[in-house]
Amino acid sequence: MAATHIEQTIEGPDGRAQRVMVNLGESPLAWLHARGHVSERQYLAGERLRADWEKAGLGARVTMCWDAAPREGGRRGPGRQADPTSAQLSARERFNGAIAAAGPGLADILWRVVCAGEGLVAAEKALGWPSRAGKLVLTLALERVADWYRVA
Repeated sequence: MAATHIEQTIEGPDGRAQRVMVNLGESPLAWLHARGHVSERQYLAGERLRADWEKAGLGARVTMCWDAAPREGGRRGPGRQADPTSAQLSARERFNGAIAAAGPGLADILWRVVCAGEGLVAAEKALGWPSRAGKLVLTLALERVADWYRVA
């Protein structure tokens, strides 16, 4: 039987590596939406945020990088990072704008649940919050992000 959960190390919004459990079958946001805990508008805003996060390449790489070898510096010289595409830059701008729109104190739970795929209970525990506080804060953050993305 295949594992339904895996533990991953991903880069958080502050640039530090964080370990999270990921359900391979369903995202926490989809789970909340399917059970009526977040509205369609909030769900769509969260999915747009997650898509921008992925397009911007902000997640940790889990596979080999098959980009072309660096042109300068030779085998042991300093390698250059590949220039990000305009699509990646645009996605990063949108992601940063949405996170800023969520505001301080709300962005942490938003990023953990929507982008990192961390469950609500695990996110509350990691943030040191009381039980059931995360859902309220997450819905507030998603409303702000929905306004920022102009989701109807």
